[in-house]
Amino acid sequence: MLELNNIRTSYGQIEALKGISLRIDQGEIVCLIGSNGAGKSTALMTISGILRPKSGSITFIGSNISNMPPHSIVEMGISHVPEGRRIFSRLTVKENLEIGAYTKKSKFKNQNSKLKKQYEKIFEMFPVLKERQKQMGGTLSGGEQQMLAISRALMSGPKLLILDEPSLGLAPIIVSRIFRAIREINHEGVTILLVEQNAHAALNLSNRGYVLESGKITMHGMGKELLNDEQVKKAYLGE
Repeated sequence: MLELNNIRTSYGQIEALKGISLRIDQGEIVCLIGSNGAGKSTALMTISGILRPKSGSITFIGSNISNMPPHSIVEMGISHVPEGRRIFSRLTVKENLEIGAYTKKSKFKNQNSKLKKQYEKIFEMFPVLKERQKQMGGTLSGGEQQMLAISRALMSGPKLLILDEPSLGLAPIIVSRIFRAIREINHEGVTILLVEQNAHAALNLSNRGYVLESGKITMHGMGKELLNDEQVKKAYLGE
C-alpha cells in the first residue's frame, strides 16, 4: 500500500532522514520505534506532505505522492493524527469532527448517509464524544482530546491512518482504551502506521516494526521478533 524508497528529508542544513526505506502492506499495523530525535515524526510528516523530501520517492497505492500537497494526500486516503493531538480547542467536538469530514463532504455532497454512518461508528467506539458533542474541544481531558483527534482523522474515511505518539501523557487506563481502539480500527479494514514511545505496547500490537536511529532504519522485522531481540530489549524496552 505504501512504500518509501531512500527518503531524505532535511530541516535547512540538518538532514533528519538519511535515506530511509520501508513498506506497509494493506491491512497491516506497522510501528516505527526509536529514541527522541531519531526522525520518527519527520518520517510521518514527510509521508503526509507537511514536509517535502529532498530525494527519494513515496508511493501510495501505485501513485507517487512525494511532492503532493497535504490536502491532496488526505483525499487519496491518508489521515495523520499528529503528536500532541492538535485539536481545535475553540471549536466543539462536533465541529472538530465536521472539519475532519471536509474532504468527504466535498466528495460526497449528496451522500449524507455515509457521513451519518461514520459518526455512528465513532460514537460507538468513543461514547464519551457523543455525550460531549457540544462541548469545546479545549475543555476535554487529555484522553478525550486524543479520542477526538483520532476520530477527526477517521471522518475522512482513510485507507491508511498515521498515528504519532497516541499514548503520550495519558493515564495507563486511557492508553489501554486507545490501543483497543487502534486494533478495532484496523479490524475494520484501515491500515495503520504507528509511531509510539511505548515500544513494548507498539510491538505487541503491530504485525511488523522498524527501528529508526539517527535518521536511519537500523532494524526491521515481525513485531514479536523485535520484542525478543536483545538489542531492542536493551535500547527500548528497559530490559
